[in-house]
Amino acid sequence: MVNNVSSMNSMRIGGLASGMDIDQIVSDLMEAERIPLQKMEQDKTWMTWQRDAYRDVNKSFSELDNMLRDMKYQKTYSTRQATSSQSDAITATADATASNGTYNMEVTQLAKAAVNVSTQGISGGTEKIDPFGKLSEQNFTGGVTVPSTMTFTTYENGVGTEHNIDITETDTLNSVLTKITDQDNGVRAFYDVQADKVVMERTEAGVHNEGGSEIDFSADTSGFFTDTLQLGQETAAQDAEFIYNGAVTLTSKTNSTKLNGITFKFNDVTEGSANITVSNDVDASVEKIMKFVDKYNEVIEKVNGSLSEEKYRDYKPLTDAQKQEMSDKEIELWEEKAKSGLLKGDSILSSGIFSMRQDWYSDIDNGSEYSHLSEIGIETSPNYLDGGKLIVTESKLREALQNDPDSVYELFSNDVEGDGRGIINRLDDSINSTVKRIEERAGKGYHTLEQYTLGKQLKDVDSRIDQFQDRLTQIEDRYWSQFTAMEKAIQRMNEQSSYLMQQFNG
Repeated sequence: MVNNVSSMNSMRIGGLASGMDIDQIVSDLMEAERIPLQKMEQDKTWMTWQRDAYRDVNKSFSELDNMLRDMKYQKTYSTRQATSSQSDAITATADATASNGTYNMEVTQLAKAAVNVSTQGISGGTEKIDPFGKLSEQNFTGGVTVPSTMTFTTYENGVGTEHNIDITETDTLNSVLTKITDQDNGVRAFYDVQADKVVMERTEAGVHNEGGSEIDFSADTSGFFTDTLQLGQETAAQDAEFIYNGAVTLTSKTNSTKLNGITFKFNDVTEGSANITVSNDVDASVEKIMKFVDKYNEVIEKVNGSLSEEKYRDYKPLTDAQKQEMSDKEIELWEEKAKSGLLKGDSILSSGIFSMRQDWYSDIDNGSEYSHLSEIGIETSPNYLDGGKLIVTESKLREALQNDPDSVYELFSNDVEGDGRGIINRLDDSINSTVKRIEERAGKGYHTLEQYTLGKQLKDVDSRIDQFQDRLTQIEDRYWSQFTAMEKAIQRMNEQSSYLMQQFNG
């Protein structure tokens, strides 16, 4: 019987002698012992949720900060539009440096690229060559001797550059022309099946070799270009020619030119002079400012919502065991309340929002026409429930942009320190400061736990959870040891009682 007791102890078989459900008793005792562990796991879940909530807010701040970059550029407030009286022949775009007014442009000649075409069909006999067949097997008009290398020259500003094309026995006409086109040489080449001619043309318009050919075959000793492909008669290139403001004749290698902040694009020669009118594109500027204000208001609403969100202290994060006893819908509703108020009253966010509001309220001492947002139709909402959102009087904003876009730019983007610092740069400072503080507390996605405050706390909780789980194992072993000892004692008593009964009966 002693051996049976020993086996019972090693296998944790409880209750054989006492008749008690030792498994259930130990389980109930351990459930009570695990209460502190459950609290630590809930704390870990809460901190993880809070970290993610911080990062979500930081994402919104980063999106707003990205929009701030465009708001720093003068072109946002001084967008120019250019209209042409002969838009089929000439169009224009104006940057922020272009002056408003009317410009005259007469295009007398378009730029063209040089083109070299076979002087006659390259196929000998009645059937055309096969451009996909081996060169040596084709019947060319001028015959064919397949060279190992072909050479041609192109020019840039009168300076020639030789280009070598290596040929193999397996090359076809199409593969050779593809090699020419794919090489970085400023030339494209193809075979026109219908005309039975090869075309080689410069990819860049304009005259690059004054008085000479743009594509020169004189350096090629193989005769493949001139004899086999019948090339050598070139349609000359030409520069674009135009008269600016009726006073000066200019040329361009391309069919476009930029003068005084205006880029002119030539599509055809003009009928006399075309008028290009440059004016402020107020619609575009208003749209960009309104888009930024909408994003700012969106961020303000989100952060204020996080700061004021109700916190339900009776709804703790669910443990895995609790979730097993609930439906998916019950878990969803529970966690909705459990996650509420993660950032309620947070000092980092509240101070960041306060700083941003101050940026909008403050006067800007920049020496320009406008020193406060209200002067251009932008004010903070008088309704305290809006939490500092901006409201825009569009007509007043349009008037300011039309009359003095440079002063509006100075109000927003003046890049100096002190009282003259523009609103956008002040906002940028406030947002960057807030983002940095949030990152110190909640980190970024690629940060390790040691790199931010909540991460260190999470690591500490993990350590305490591991230690407590080890302790629980020791406690469970102790309970089983105690109950095993009790079972042994009861079994010995039962053995003695059985022995005495046998003696009395005897």
